[in-house]
Amino acid sequence: MSSDRITPDRLRRWPKGKPLLSLTAYDYPLGRILDEAGVDLIHVGDSLGMVVLGMPDTTGVTMADMIRATEAVARGRKRAMISADLPAGSYDTAEACVKNSRALLAAGADAVKPEGGEESRPQWVALGKAGIPWIGHLGMLPQKVKEEGGYKRKGKSPEEVKKLIEEAREMEKAGACAIVLELVDPEAATRITGAVAVPTIGIGAGKGTTGQIRVTHDLLGWTPWFKPGFVKKDLGFAGKIAAMVKGFRRSGSAGPG
Repeated sequence: MSSDRITPDRLRRWPKGKPLLSLTAYDYPLGRILDEAGVDLIHVGDSLGMVVLGMPDTTGVTMADMIRATEAVARGRKRAMISADLPAGSYDTAEACVKNSRALLAAGADAVKPEGGEESRPQWVALGKAGIPWIGHLGMLPQKVKEEGGYKRKGKSPEEVKKLIEEAREMEKAGACAIVLELVDPEAATRITGAVAVPTIGIGAGKGTTGQIRVTHDLLGWTPWFKPGFVKKDLGFAGKIAAMVKGFRRSGSAGPG
């Protein structure tokens, strides 16, 4: 293990003024590139369902998908911490949550991430009792997209903000090493961040969180048919690949021999 490896304990004690960079990876090359570039937290997200497997949302991702992706990413890292999503249906009970979390740790993850606040309390309490590092996830919950009828911003009312702050504090007490805030109103995200000592990691939640997480494929422009509103500019990789293919054909290299 690298002497400067970022561990769940180091993440839990992350200084609020220190930038925390988290990006997603689902395979060995990207995991290794991000690790060597200095990313702090590599997240193996169930977003692989959409950006790798072509699914309409994350709800069809399986434990087998997550284990294979986590194993691949883990082979390429030396310094970064790896977290992995518990996919939909894998933590319906506390017992299932602990069992499947251990499988992800065995695959190379340092921490797991279930979605949900109060409704998932039995699961994250069980993780703490089992000594399994975990990251909380509040705000918009992608695994609940069908029930909620879309991806909707959270924390817009005083009641919602109060509930989110209470849930974040309870997560901290139960042992969360960080809390993801997804599509949370920026003012609410800033208040939540100030209410807990553990770092908050925002995605579409403004600049008031401890750090940010992004789906790397969005930043690369790998999936031009889907562009989140909070990704203002990408590297246009899809267009570059198309240009490469056209150039390859024009050069005659695509012909026989």
